[in-house]
Amino acid sequence: MFDFDRLTIDDVSRYYGRRRALSHVSLTLQPGQLVALLGPNGAGKSTLLGVLATLIRPSTGSIHYGDHSDKEATAGLRAQIGFLSHDLQLYAELTARENLELFAGLYGLEDPASRATEALDRSGLGSRADDVVDGYSRGMCQRLALERSLIHDPRLVLLDEPFTGLDETSAQRLTDRLRWLKDAQRIVLLATHDLDVADGLVDRSVILKKGRMVELDGGSGSLRERYRAVLREEGSLPTPDKS
Repeated sequence: MFDFDRLTIDDVSRYYGRRRALSHVSLTLQPGQLVALLGPNGAGKSTLLGVLATLIRPSTGSIHYGDHSDKEATAGLRAQIGFLSHDLQLYAELTARENLELFAGLYGLEDPASRATEALDRSGLGSRADDVVDGYSRGMCQRLALERSLIHDPRLVLLDEPFTGLDETSAQRLTDRLRWLKDAQRIVLLATHDLDVADGLVDRSVILKKGRMVELDGGSGSLRERYRAVLREEGSLPTPDKS
């Protein structure tokens, strides 16, 4: 059974030709931590999540999942990673139940039907379980895709804008799920623009700006205020007019 108790990102860079997506990123994440990954559009957040999910190879640097290097990326390692990307990876022609049973089977889980039923109950989609996903709203698809990414009970959870398309009730359900993951000692990295939702929920926040990472301190002010202050220091936002 492959497992790990920390994630270490060591001086990772990623280039696409001459374009720099990540530049010398270093970060260590621990179980039971919920970490917000912040930054403007195009800052490199999705690239970093893809690298950590072993879908993108870093150009330089290394990643360690416990004592195992990213160069040892095997099925055993990937079975401990849950990734929710912008591409929700759902089959629109299948029902919600069929989607979850399919992914449970791909992970080799026992009793995929029971796993799917539990996930549908957690997502609040039980009453629409046998409807095809093509008829779902964006928010419903987002909830289903989250459970798809968690159905195998992964150690590392990578979420790219999971609050997209969610109404208030669904957003609260997701918040409760994130707190459950934290209590279950999962390692969670959450890329989000929803700073008001993240404030008070996350344990740490880091900012990517033009591929470089800055740790956001836990000083006074709201998460939004501290985030904007860092971006102003980096020259990404104009200084407020105090006249």
